[in-house]
Amino acid sequence: MTWPWSIHTPPAGPEHAASAAVSIHDMTVAYHRKPVLWDVDLDIPEGRLVAVIGPNGAGKSTLIKAVLGLVKAVSGDVRIFGEPLERRRAWIGYVPQRESVDWDFPVSALDVVAMGLYREIGWFRRVRAPHRARSLDALTRVGMESFADRQISQLSGGQQQRVFLARALVQDARLYFMDEPLAGVDAATEQVIIRLLRELRDAGRTVVVVHHDLQTVQEYFDHVIMLNTRVVAAGPTAEVFHRDNLHKTYGGRLTLLEQAAQAVADTAGR
Repeated sequence: MTWPWSIHTPPAGPEHAASAAVSIHDMTVAYHRKPVLWDVDLDIPEGRLVAVIGPNGAGKSTLIKAVLGLVKAVSGDVRIFGEPLERRRAWIGYVPQRESVDWDFPVSALDVVAMGLYREIGWFRRVRAPHRARSLDALTRVGMESFADRQISQLSGGQQQRVFLARALVQDARLYFMDEPLAGVDAATEQVIIRLLRELRDAGRTVVVVHHDLQTVQEYFDHVIMLNTRVVAAGPTAEVFHRDNLHKTYGGRLTLLEQAAQAVADTAGR
């Protein structure tokens, strides 16, 4: 198959910061010959809580999956703390979209969290007491210790999301990717998740979150990537999350857009 764009994969150039947690250089991803991400070039700084925002179909989830090697890029290069993904995979934690998980699989909440330790435990080996203790501690951090033995399918959506967050926490990663962890959760669960994400950020971890609620971007995140197939803007939230960039990112989606723009204006006027 011949693509209408280059498949050359150059290394990240000197224009990328050596200190970046993630450097993406000229990355294009296509499904059925249609570009989903086009010529993405950006750095994600270390120790930040980062929102990836954009309209439906903008390529937000694809961006995370391409960085993680879960979907193949047509072109481009990704570096994790200056190294190829395969050398840094153990440094990464990932929370997928809840809809992508088979919740009928017969495992307990504690089993799911312990899966985050498979690199230490090894496949098909017994989970030992120290691993169970660490997994239970992660469940405690998300307020789910009393559900440790509950089958995952018997939990509510918000509880399932907390369990998957605990699975990421037990990995003690330096870099976390989370695909809409706040989607469809109740207010109490949202606050638990945000508190934990801030704790990770304050401990020097980098947390990249696909996010859909524009009205909480300024409150929750200190860095933002505004995406609509291409990167519209990326940088500190206070600098790039403004009306002009929202219009460029969301186009004609005016009802949602104007609510977000008003929230920006209200915050600026305080």
